[in-house]
Amino acid sequence: MGITMSDAVELDRASDPKAVRGYAFYDWGKSAFETSTTVAILPAWYAYLFLEANGLTTTIANIDMTGDAVWAYAVAAATLMVAILAPAFGVIADRKPIKMTWLKYLTYIGAGSTFLIGFDFLYSGSEWVWLMVFFLLANIGLNGAGVFYNAMLPHMGTDDEMDDISNRAFAYGYLGGGILLLIHFILVLGIGGDFVIRLCLASAGVWWYGFALLTFKYVPEPPMEGEEESVDLMSAYRQVIQTLKEVSKFRTLFIYMLAYFFFIDGINTVTALGGVFGTAVLGVTTTELMVTILAIQFVAWPSALFFTTLSNGGRVFRLITIDGIGTKKALSVSLAGWVVLCFAACAFAPLALDSHDQHDVLFEWDSDGDGIADSYDDDVDGDWFDNAYEIEMGTDPLDYTDSPSPLPQTWLQERLATSGSYVAYMNWNFDHSIAQKADFSDEEFNEQEWAETYSGILPVEIGERSGIYDWKWGSSEDFPHMVKVNNQSHLQDFLVSIGDTRFSASVSGGPLDESSSVGIDHPTNLGDGPIDVIPETVRDIVWEPLGLTVGLQFLLLGCGMGTLLGGSQGLARSIFGQMVPETRSAEFFGFFGFFGKVAAFIGPLLYATLTVMYGSRVGVFCISLLILIGAYMMRLVDVEDGRAAARAEDARNRGIAIDS
Repeated sequence: MGITMSDAVELDRASDPKAVRGYAFYDWGKSAFETSTTVAILPAWYAYLFLEANGLTTTIANIDMTGDAVWAYAVAAATLMVAILAPAFGVIADRKPIKMTWLKYLTYIGAGSTFLIGFDFLYSGSEWVWLMVFFLLANIGLNGAGVFYNAMLPHMGTDDEMDDISNRAFAYGYLGGGILLLIHFILVLGIGGDFVIRLCLASAGVWWYGFALLTFKYVPEPPMEGEEESVDLMSAYRQVIQTLKEVSKFRTLFIYMLAYFFFIDGINTVTALGGVFGTAVLGVTTTELMVTILAIQFVAWPSALFFTTLSNGGRVFRLITIDGIGTKKALSVSLAGWVVLCFAACAFAPLALDSHDQHDVLFEWDSDGDGIADSYDDDVDGDWFDNAYEIEMGTDPLDYTDSPSPLPQTWLQERLATSGSYVAYMNWNFDHSIAQKADFSDEEFNEQEWAETYSGILPVEIGERSGIYDWKWGSSEDFPHMVKVNNQSHLQDFLVSIGDTRFSASVSGGPLDESSSVGIDHPTNLGDGPIDVIPETVRDIVWEPLGLTVGLQFLLLGCGMGTLLGGSQGLARSIFGQMVPETRSAEFFGFFGFFGKVAAFIGPLLYATLTVMYGSRVGVFCISLLILIGAYMMRLVDVEDGRAAARAEDARNRGIAIDS
């Protein structure tokens, strides 16, 4: 029979408020790496340094690789390493009191490596290598620490407190990551420069470690009965294999893990590829993307707390009182929301271009031939008197024959009569580059060859290191780089060529006034995809009548993502924590992490394949089906049965007889 509950450690202990706050502050700290470093700053900084050092490709193991390929391989390697080791390390942590110890060690690796990312200048000439190495180590630290951090959740309170603790931790993470991200954006946009970027990257490591100290101070190592003296890695893997054979013993938990695999696959794919979808498909600008990332953080923070109330009941933001619907139903609500959000994303579309200044490449008339477009020229007619002075004197600033000067200007007027021409410059709000590669397949439009053909009339430049063309914007919106166009027939040919590209161009003034062209692959050009009738229809009846630009549409998408992230992530972890035996929490959360990492691979692969075959919106639509499958499988999850199985396993491992 063993000892009874009254003679032993309780199976379900109430939470300690100070320990819970300490636990949540770890999410506050590590989110700096996940938002500022991984999403906002490091990718662009790495791409810039890689291009500066190597051009488009570098050779590794006799294979030519682009910068993004090297990046992807490094992240995949770190993820795979942790995914394979996590379940076995979890077994060891369940048999020895080392959860907090390993959390500390892996935080030192993760936060320390994040801090060192900001010191890439120490490896001058190959800074990208420094970034890659320490980003790899930081990812190992982050993902490894996540296993032990999540494994602490079942020990933080009772099953009924799991929703609150898990969602509160996520809320802390969204708020903490959002605050630092806002500071970083202000620094980068307000001050700028290489030093500021490196400072932001290093500060993310300091932020992570600094708040982790609160976790180390207030969260104790969970109590353990029957500690084993020595556990090696091989015996740990044997236990992992044995656990996989115990499907019938933890039937509900394994069904939930399978459901989790599907819905978290879809959710992670949406969050991971949302930025790419926004820029490549919808055409949102970098600024709009940054604003949306910030919005997600600050919307997700209160939303995570709201889903706790939706699950357990209580006052919603101190306004109204509602009855709780339970963790499973609350999670199902958030999953239904994700499906709706994916469907909505298929309907988003940029508004049709209806004015000159909305196009990408702008050609404008230069009346006096001085290389400055009339819209920027303070002396449009070129008669040596600026526009303001002519208006003051009562003469026409647009007519070179009407001058304030009493002196004859016959020779000047004869020159100005034939001096008009076009100039070209880039729309400052457009920030997409010409394809930065030299090799194009037969099916691809060769943007580099196209740019070279029309380089005489386009605002382009050749990179010193890369040797390839890209747009040249100028120093600011008020001082764009302008190129004089001397051959109007060449300009007409260019407008025709635009039709085969993903860009747009417009002409204002002069003989070709109001001419324009929009490329077949431009974000506003719908109708090629199997389901493009959806965004076309919604644009006509919703977006255009309301005047909602694609930037605002994407912001709405981001706010929707933020609202649902708090509920889906926090509640998913909470349900798992409720059904996991405390005595084997690290082992099972190792599986939890493994499923999440494998899912992070499958979803993007599915999206990429369907996008290549049928278009990006079909890819998004099919990702919603993954979430639907997971949501449907949640109907088979009996949380109470899972809780009972966990309590029985804990009692068996602790030698406790549960009184019937």
